[in-house]
Amino acid sequence: MRQVILDTETTGLAPSEGHRLIEIAAIELIDRETTGIQFHHYLQPHHPVDEKALAIHGLSDEFLTDKPDFSSIAAEFMAFIKGTQLIIHNAAFDLSFLDQELGQLEQPLGRIERYCDIIDTLALARSLYPGKDNSLESLCKRYHIDTTCRSAHGALIDAQLLTEVYLAMTDAV
Repeated sequence: MRQVILDTETTGLAPSEGHRLIEIAAIELIDRETTGIQFHHYLQPHHPVDEKALAIHGLSDEFLTDKPDFSSIAAEFMAFIKGTQLIIHNAAFDLSFLDQELGQLEQPLGRIERYCDIIDTLALARSLYPGKDNSLESLCKRYHIDTTCRSAHGALIDAQLLTEVYLAMTDAV
C-alpha cells in the first residue's frame, strides 16, 4: 500500500485572509516502509509572511522571493499524491490551504479528497489519548522520538517526525 506523509508551512493561519502555502513536503511509504522518495518545495506565496508565522518557521519574505509559486509545482505534487493514503497531522488546516491553492489554478483541480484518502493523525491521536496534548511535539515525546534536529517548524522535518509518529501509533493497529 502506498501512503504519503504530508506537512506544510504557511504565511499565516487563515486562507480566508489571503494566507498561502510557503513550504510543502511529502514522504512516500510503501507497505509501512519509507522509500527515500520525497516531494519538497519552498513556495513564493505572493503574500507577506505574518510575524507570528515567521516566529514559528523562520521562513522570511526575502528567502521566498525567488521560489516557484504553487501553480508551477501543482502537477508534480498532484501526481505524487494521487491515489494514495495521505497522512496529515491536523488535516483540516493543511487541506484548507491545499484546496485553496488548487482552486486558484488556471484550471482548478477541486479538493484534495477527490484524489486520495485522508488520514488525520490528530484525530487518531485524540481517539487513542483522549484529553491529552496530542500535538506533534507531544506525540514525539510520548513515543520517544528524537526531535533534537528540529530547531523550528519546517514541513520536511515535521513530515519526517510525523512518519515516525504515525508508524509508532499504528504499529499494533
